[in-house]
Amino acid sequence: MTVNIDLTGKTALVTGSTQGIGAAIATGLARAGARVAINGRTAASVQEAAKTLRTSVPEADVVEVAADVASDEGTARALDLLPAVDILVNNLGIFGSRPALEISDEEWRRYFEVNVLAAVRLSRSYLPGMIERGWGRIQYIASDSAVVIPAEMIHYGVSKTALLGVSRGFAKAAAGTGVTVNAVIAGPTHTGGVEDFVYELVDKSLPWDEAQHEFMRLHRPQSLLQRLIEPEEIANLVTYLASPLASATTGAAVRVDGGYVDAIIP
Repeated sequence: MTVNIDLTGKTALVTGSTQGIGAAIATGLARAGARVAINGRTAASVQEAAKTLRTSVPEADVVEVAADVASDEGTARALDLLPAVDILVNNLGIFGSRPALEISDEEWRRYFEVNVLAAVRLSRSYLPGMIERGWGRIQYIASDSAVVIPAEMIHYGVSKTALLGVSRGFAKAAAGTGVTVNAVIAGPTHTGGVEDFVYELVDKSLPWDEAQHEFMRLHRPQSLLQRLIEPEEIANLVTYLASPLASATTGAAVRVDGGYVDAIIP
């Protein structure tokens, strides 16, 4: 028996998809046949990411959505460019280390605006159309930090905790409609931004392989994978949850965390 994920005829928007996990998710959805909207703040970054996607998946149908969806104006622009979607992956997020007592109100607000409210606005905008059509998928890319709040960035962790609640709430709003809503708890993942973050916490003179090992040993010792997760590994789960195969999975916080969260159930 083979698993065949076919998203032909479906349109997907992946926010923050010009690099890292978002770009990997966009590629995974495109390979499954979806029409994929690449999103980023600038036209140049979106064009470059779209070019890369078309190279990786020559048959891909790619839409370019240059808009800062962390703002009301940017969200309105995204909705003008893409009035309806079948799959919404709320991937946009920011992170960075800061001692708890040094996080200002302004920074707390920024993290919630980008990591939480951007996803809320888009979900509120796209969910009614999905419900009317009787099919849809909404996902929120959360983090192990939602469950195991990191001491070095509690503002980030708490914003991801909020996403778990947002996901469960919208799943209830979509109950019985054919639309599923889930959160994906991603573990420590290897991206360019994470490489920078790792070097904030370990000796900058270390080669990358040694720096990664030291970071996992000192700051993520409970990982059962004992390495950073590759973005494509996150994308595999997201692509499955976006498919008809995952029709009975909704209201869930599904883990692809390398066993980082020390719990028997998700």
